[in-house]
Amino acid sequence: MAAADFVQEMRSTGEKLLLKLQKLPQAEPVEIVAFSVILLFTATVLLLLLIACSCCCCPEHRGRKVQVRPMTPP
Repeated sequence: MAAADFVQEMRSTGEKLLLKLQKLPQAEPVEIVAFSVILLFTATVLLLLLIACSCCCCPEHRGRKVQVRPMTPP
């Protein structure tokens, strides 16, 4: 039953987002800026997550480790 509740919650959230997008052209400038900031933040988090996964989870990059040695004074 919890999965059905989750699906219903996601559907209602999607409907609210769609309604907000439909009303955006008539919205006040403050609402447009706030929505843009939230959208930009979400896109940034997703992009950083994608970059982190591509750097950490990719097997071809995991084997390349270079040991750093301390420099000896001249």
